[in-house]
Amino acid sequence: MNCIIVDDNKIARKALKLLVEEISFLSLKHECDNAISAFNILKEEDIDLVFLDIEMPEMTGLELMKNLDKRPIVIFCTAKEKYAVEAFELNVADYIVKPYTKARFLASVARAKEIYDSKQQQVETSEKDYIFIRSNSVLTKIVIAEIDYVQALGDYINIYSNDKRHTVHMTLKGMEDKLPAEKFYRVHRSYLINLDKIDSIEKETAYIGKHPIPIGEQNKQTLLKRLNLI
Repeated sequence: MNCIIVDDNKIARKALKLLVEEISFLSLKHECDNAISAFNILKEEDIDLVFLDIEMPEMTGLELMKNLDKRPIVIFCTAKEKYAVEAFELNVADYIVKPYTKARFLASVARAKEIYDSKQQQVETSEKDYIFIRSNSVLTKIVIAEIDYVQALGDYINIYSNDKRHTVHMTLKGMEDKLPAEKFYRVHRSYLINLDKIDSIEKETAYIGKHPIPIGEQNKQTLLKRLNLI
């Protein structure tokens, strides 16, 4: 996995670099002391994973994430806990607070690797236009293009397709990893939506037919970028 470190603190960058160099599947491509340099790199190069600080001058780590059309896997490495909720609304892999232990770092990287492997598998199977779900011991085929949206309910999800609802024992993140990222976007911590199915957007709500889907405050800007807005 190609990765970069983004932190304005030189000591923090060095500590992360030493940890990254111990991981065989990580290849450190760049170290950045500001988010703007990282933004330019991420626009030009294929970077799989970013170790990202939040509080930096000129542009914060959160602002960097929001300004990227295509987001890599991100592990926030920061000194404060107060940004955790906002960070996870951006679907980051993990959020670790300095000073973190080596064990905590390894657990975070392992989670990022799981996401990466899942995405690779998704690319390999992208030609398939359907998924099978298991519900009440029955396997049911669902055409991906016909999925309207997916709602999280704890360890379960509801998949809404063609006016039908399918309840599956699965997390929303797990479902997100199975669907094509160019077609589906997580507009809210509890909702994953098919962009082709959106009929209208009013303030903080997207509508698929008459069904209102809430849009998280931190997700609306990226959603509007994803749509063919004129």
